[in-house]
Amino acid sequence: MFPTSDPRAGSANPANAPAEPVKPSPEHSLGLAPTQLDPLPAGRTLVMGILNLTPDSFSDGGRFDRPAAALAQASRLLAQGADLLDLGGQSSRPGAVRISTEAELERVVPMVRAIRQLHPQAVLSVDTDRAAVAAAALAAGAHWLNDVSGGRRDPDILAVAAAVGCPYVLMHSRGDSLSMDRLAVYGDVVAEVRQELMAATDLALAAGIAPQRIIWDPGIGFAKTTAQNLALLKGLGELRREGFPLLVGPSRKRFIGEVLQQPRPRARLWGTAAVCAQAIGAGAQILRVHDVGAIVQVARMADALRA
Repeated sequence: MFPTSDPRAGSANPANAPAEPVKPSPEHSLGLAPTQLDPLPAGRTLVMGILNLTPDSFSDGGRFDRPAAALAQASRLLAQGADLLDLGGQSSRPGAVRISTEAELERVVPMVRAIRQLHPQAVLSVDTDRAAVAAAALAAGAHWLNDVSGGRRDPDILAVAAAVGCPYVLMHSRGDSLSMDRLAVYGDVVAEVRQELMAATDLALAAGIAPQRIIWDPGIGFAKTTAQNLALLKGLGELRREGFPLLVGPSRKRFIGEVLQQPRPRARLWGTAAVCAQAIGAGAQILRVHDVGAIVQVARMADALRA
């Protein structure tokens, strides 16, 4: 469950001027309806389907960067049982080049509108760290924000999320796509990720995001080595004890390839499935994955085993 009171106190001091107010879509005018997964359903793990609208994502870059292909994939993921879709217009893989805000808007906003038109009941998340993209996507009909920077790169995104009152996925990361690998230095990765998530949460709360809207993502694969990812997955229970729902996104990632000696990302399904089962057992409530059909089955079975 979401925490019902503010577990932390803090103050935000964003360097930039506040973002323009967001004009909410109808779903946000009176708060999100239960069909938009707010609050999260008890006893059932949600599966978030990844829809990369980019030419350079590590696993499926270029497969869905054309509107027709992206829309067909959205329909496929929903038919396979995705509870919500996560649309991203900026690759966050190590080494990815940062595109302009305008380019990201052109990729994301028309697709939000197109999916909402074809699938009006679909719950849509937008994977962005930019306030302008977040505001435009929410106005176009998106329901959630998924910020890989946890508010670090554009603090105004916190004000956008607060103004709308949408669920906000706050992910742990360090640096950016070009610098993250050399920042994977920890004494105790679980303790330090927890501390850094708490610090980011303080800023989110101070910006006006309600505590029950915050979802933590430990940032598997972001500024972490294989050993650190494994340690963090083993320590998910420590993060869960802070009271915020956990989203875990291990899908096809490099650490799975290193453990399995499997260089092809799309051949890492079974490793991803194992990580997802373990994460559910540790209390994760949302799984962000590419292979929705298979992971829905994993989630349903794991839910039944822990019921």
